[in-house]
Amino acid sequence: MILQILLLIAGLALIIFGADFLVDGASAIARKAGVSEFVIGLTIVGMGTSAPEFVVSIIGALAGNSDVAVGNVLGSNIINTLLILGLTAIILPIGITRENRIKDIPINIFITALFLGMGFGYTLFKLGNSDEISRVEGIVLLVLFILYIWSCFKFNKPEGSTGKDTAVKEKKLPVSILMVLGGLAALVFGGRFFVDSATWIASRIGVSDKFIAVTILAGGTSLPELATCVVAAAKKKGQLALGNILGSNIFNILLILGASAVISPLSFADINFLDAGVLLLSSLLVLTSIVTFRRNLIDRADGAIMVLVWLAYMAYLILNL
Repeated sequence: MILQILLLIAGLALIIFGADFLVDGASAIARKAGVSEFVIGLTIVGMGTSAPEFVVSIIGALAGNSDVAVGNVLGSNIINTLLILGLTAIILPIGITRENRIKDIPINIFITALFLGMGFGYTLFKLGNSDEISRVEGIVLLVLFILYIWSCFKFNKPEGSTGKDTAVKEKKLPVSILMVLGGLAALVFGGRFFVDSATWIASRIGVSDKFIAVTILAGGTSLPELATCVVAAAKKKGQLALGNILGSNIFNILLILGASAVISPLSFADINFLDAGVLLLSSLLVLTSIVTFRRNLIDRADGAIMVLVWLAYMAYLILNL
């Protein structure tokens, strides 16, 4: 028990320090490369913090277990938006740029709706023979991923980043890259230590396997995003945090599920409409947050609403285990 507690603490420490290094390194790279912190958050940070989801989903697809691949991404995206973005906005209201409003947030909603439409194609549109994402649809998702990443670097400008970002100390590019890589490694390994230890401790004190799966394991792959966004908020880098969340969500659907579907078609047989509805609602809440009263801000009240929706969803899942 003592060893597991020490591993739990060590994992948490790695997560905290890894997130700190990652945010500072990513901000420095953005300044050196002449792109916005949002784009760095969307690409380097977003894809890096989604590494756990990538590993879990690809392994699930290789094993022919589509429930793991689809459920992991669906649950992770819900946590990313409702819990992590919500908590980030409570810590630091997030300013929204014109680029975010007219492109990034609508694309996130479109991709979420496309994912659900593909998955429930037979039920909703009588397309195909069953509710699944086929290999052809997986290729479509991968092509969309490449086009989206290209468009981000092609059209997003550094001056598009607004808000309360503070100046970053100049660092040499190799140092910044090492900070990002080291931070990502610390986040992944720290998250693994934390989840494994927390699961072991929870099982020893009599917590049910289902409860562990719904809480610790479901949230475990999102620990990198959580730590990164909280640290980014504390450093007043709201655009990097927003880019991390949107980037992770888009990466999860287009690249992870696209690649997984190419390996093995992904069945939606065990995905219900409540889970799908909460996922779609989470992406729509980001949009309603910024258009309500014509604001370009996800403020603390918006963040609180997101967290409350997530708590209500979790309560429902736990009560219906």
